[in-house]
Amino acid sequence: MVTTEVFDKLKELQDVLAEKYSLEAKIEDSPKQLSSQDELLVRLRKEFLETNDSYEKVKAEVGQLQLELDEAEKSREAGEKGMDNISTHREYEALEKQINEASAREAEIRKNLQKKDKELEELNEKLRMDEEMIKAQEADLNANKENLDKEIASYQEQLKELEAKENEITPGLDSEIVYKFQRIIQRNAEGIVAVKNGVCTGCHMILPAQFANEVREGENILFCPYCSRILFYKEIEEGEEVEDFLSMDETGSLADFDEEFRDELGEDADGEENDEESSDDDEKSIDFNE
Repeated sequence: MVTTEVFDKLKELQDVLAEKYSLEAKIEDSPKQLSSQDELLVRLRKEFLETNDSYEKVKAEVGQLQLELDEAEKSREAGEKGMDNISTHREYEALEKQINEASAREAEIRKNLQKKDKELEELNEKLRMDEEMIKAQEADLNANKENLDKEIASYQEQLKELEAKENEITPGLDSEIVYKFQRIIQRNAEGIVAVKNGVCTGCHMILPAQFANEVREGENILFCPYCSRILFYKEIEEGEEVEDFLSMDETGSLADFDEEFRDELGEDADGEENDEESSDDDEKSIDFNE
């Protein structure tokens, strides 16, 4: 396959891969869309349980106060009935004291009971509102999950179509070129760029003159030594402005890319490369005239 055909295939593959990786990122990030709703639901359920505990505690206090109120009422009533059978002043004073203490205790208990009844009513209303919020949040979350499942299913269908297109394009392309090209697209979304006036339009770095001439000849597949993108030559059109250049510190290098590429192919701790790995010169260019 001549280099121009490779370039055409890579440009076509670039669009497919960029869309493919974008969809894969959306699928991976999709569950995160529901995380805040999940967290809210967990918090609502926790608050409901805490409120319910408080409700049961106050309810028990109300029951205890009711028992104490019954005892105070019985004590007062017993004292009042005893008044009909007293025979001495001492008995009168004792019964009067019993009645007064029981009445005071009864009044205090009724006051506390009234406060607890109000607190119990407020807690009961909060429980009702919390339960409604939980049900609404659950319904909303389930609906969003259903919509998200449909959305992901749609993305997966699109991925199948893109993978089919990818499989139609890649036959005939060098597997190493395809692999490195995929890596480039994952990083930059643009893996093949033009060289204009000796400048890489991907990273805007000035290329060495000899290297730029090799790109212009188009006999080999060459990678930018600064941003690692595949390069092809393109003439500057009339009236077109040359973009600003960048320093080498503002971009990556092919050396960095190749080092990572070698690591993934299985370079051992001593720096020895995999037997199947190509040489550095082969990585930087593919000669289609051989």
